[in-house]
Amino acid sequence: MAEQLQNKYMSSKRIFICADHGLAAIYFLQSDVVSALLDAGVEVILLTDDALKQQIQQRFGRPGLIVEGLRLDQAKAYERSESPSLQWWLHFLRRAGASNRINLEAVNGFISQVEDEAHAKRKLLFPLMRLVVSLLRNSRPARRILMRIQNRFNPNLYANLFEEYAPDLVVASTPGWRYDRYLLREAGSRGVTTAAVIVGWDNSSSYSLPGASVDWISCWSELQKEELTRGADWLPGRVNIGGVPSYDGYIRKEWLMPREEYFQLHGLDMNRKLISYASSFVTFSPNIQNVEALARLVSSDQLSMPAQLLIRLHPTHFMETPRFAAERERIRKLAAELPHVHVVEPVPLGEGGMSYYSGEDMPEKSSMMAYSDVMVTVYSTMVVETLIHGTPVVSLCIDSPEGWPGKFTLPLTEIGGWPTHLRFRESGAGWEAQNEADLQAAINRYLDDPAADQQARQDFIERECTFTDGKAGVATAEFLLSLLN
Repeated sequence: MAEQLQNKYMSSKRIFICADHGLAAIYFLQSDVVSALLDAGVEVILLTDDALKQQIQQRFGRPGLIVEGLRLDQAKAYERSESPSLQWWLHFLRRAGASNRINLEAVNGFISQVEDEAHAKRKLLFPLMRLVVSLLRNSRPARRILMRIQNRFNPNLYANLFEEYAPDLVVASTPGWRYDRYLLREAGSRGVTTAAVIVGWDNSSSYSLPGASVDWISCWSELQKEELTRGADWLPGRVNIGGVPSYDGYIRKEWLMPREEYFQLHGLDMNRKLISYASSFVTFSPNIQNVEALARLVSSDQLSMPAQLLIRLHPTHFMETPRFAAERERIRKLAAELPHVHVVEPVPLGEGGMSYYSGEDMPEKSSMMAYSDVMVTVYSTMVVETLIHGTPVVSLCIDSPEGWPGKFTLPLTEIGGWPTHLRFRESGAGWEAQNEADLQAAINRYLDDPAADQQARQDFIERECTFTDGKAGVATAEFLLSLLN
């Protein structure tokens, strides 16, 4: 494969790849994407968090790969200093203004949160902005005008990099939804071809319009392609279906630890069934009520078989935010006090912007999902990741009685209509529980019959991920290489 690719593309070609957070690093570096590009003789300049340059170079460095800083501090300073209010509203309208031809329940949740948490002056403008959102959702010309206006904000932070390397292609892990928008806008102003990839399950239904004028995009599936074309006006011929490169390692089982070693790592009992809980949706709602319900069922042996609970904290639990940190400590305390309850914490890549969304604990995640008898979560992306491992999934949506005091809280019973959530529910690939009794029944169903819904799980993964042969990274690399022509 490498020789074929190298014969097809010239070694003088260069690609900028923006990996500004941990999920992007996994997508590009811990899959076959970057390695296939390098094998084809293409030089890759990876732009990442400045604080992580050395660490990335040490771990993934090889001839042809150059690591440069993304200058996020300068990007944030520009956002704060150059018409900050206008940039804020443009960012809001971009996120809120997708076409109403797709399911926008997730976007509506975002709007409600932003309006609820906005300061007084912004709240006064929200009635007007809701009218603008309505116009955007019903008018493609209005969405095009918004795109043109936001492209005016281009700080030209990377002029010396463009001049030094003269890239033939600039690739980002979003079409300008993050600070990568400034890199993509600068590339567009210089006439450099741009492309984006979708790294998250809900990205195409939750983040709406591009934050820059991007030429090409690669997504997971026909389902995501429809959301991009119908919701964000992408031309169908400009949308590639490349699967999920970051999941190739799951499919090939290259991260899987031996079962006995994994159980020993967390002090788990080999003779008890393993129920795992992956925290999710933390910014919208507490998870503690879900955790407590599971802990009660397990510690008091109310399930059909003796079981134990392993709780995976969310990266959000490690933010410098009191309410998130407080829930983290409550979960740790619960595990310390109750029998058969354990906690696992995500591993940080570093102190920079990638934080706990890293690839450092892929063996941990993969082993947790593979060796669990039932995985429970709140419709997180781990629904897809777990089903790849063939493990039954229950989505637990118990409403928090107190919510986040003084902060916006979304009742979990109201999120079943979000696009990815709805697809999971309608697929029959798993169960949803909204109270402790339903949770007990759902877990017992899978403990008593692990093969229940197995065909539906397989069908779901084929629809959502497209490539199930572990070669999505190569397929995506071939797509990016084709753009060099």
